[in-house]
Amino acid sequence: MIKENIHSYIAKCAQLAMVLEVSAHPKPGNVDRTDDYKDTKYEHFLASSISIYDVIKDASQNDRFIGKSINNAVDLSTSWQNGGNTHFGAFILLIPIAMASGNLIKREELFSIKEFQRGVLIKDILLNAHEIVKKTDIGDAIEFYKAFTSIEVKVNTVKEFDLKQSDSIISLSEKNMSLYDLMEISKGYDMIANEWVNGFNKCAECAKIIIDGMGQMGIFKKYNLNINEVIVYTFLFILANNRDTFIQTKFDIETADFVSNQALNIITKLHENKFDFDSTYPSIQKFDDELLFKKINPGSTADIVIAGLFIALMKGIRF
Repeated sequence: MIKENIHSYIAKCAQLAMVLEVSAHPKPGNVDRTDDYKDTKYEHFLASSISIYDVIKDASQNDRFIGKSINNAVDLSTSWQNGGNTHFGAFILLIPIAMASGNLIKREELFSIKEFQRGVLIKDILLNAHEIVKKTDIGDAIEFYKAFTSIEVKVNTVKEFDLKQSDSIISLSEKNMSLYDLMEISKGYDMIANEWVNGFNKCAECAKIIIDGMGQMGIFKKYNLNINEVIVYTFLFILANNRDTFIQTKFDIETADFVSNQALNIITKLHENKFDFDSTYPSIQKFDDELLFKKINPGSTADIVIAGLFIALMKGIRF
């Protein structure tokens, strides 16, 4: 039997999480295995997913320099594909979770993947991730800002530290702002920043839904769902219960709320149909077509789902 290095295992789980998320279909508004955007294709996401193995593996052996790791992930991602920003938000979540997972291995002296799957609790991973992000410093903030020089990311304008202004780095240095400080400023209008500040709660929720779905536990009992159905359900559930801040930034609050309400209607229908995806797929597909036509993409929701998949895969789900 081949013995796998635990740090390689963590990196492969991150890669697979990214591949599974982009492959899930129909995933309303986002790129998937049957839908592309004009300049960003399914294959761009696949290339990005595979490219960051070394960054995640290195992160799992460290608990510092998050900003540099995010910047490195962006550099690698864009060096392997020409589709622009594919996974920026996901990197911001995956890297501290990878760091926390590796850190817990050292703390608990776990030596095998099976021991990790059985012995490490999701809450412990995310509590440790929260501890790690709170220790970020000005260097992390500067590296984070530098990542924007090579990709176009939709962001809200922050009066004091506008990501689009080059002199913001000078302002950051003068005020000694950490990356966590920046996330605190953004938490009210950015799902990813909110995860950092509030202990990765939605990531935990995603992971639980996926683990329950693949294990046929909780509300999924006896429905025998496959991995694609579980991911689509998880995506719609998170979207239904949370205003996607990428949509809010790109359009407005009303559009984000409209999308969430539509997702809630489909979730309600799935529950009423006892998770009969065959009868519900037409509604999901119609929703997908509408969002793609209007170029409304719930990107922040996708990033949260990737993080949930990452955790669920580390905990041992298989399909």
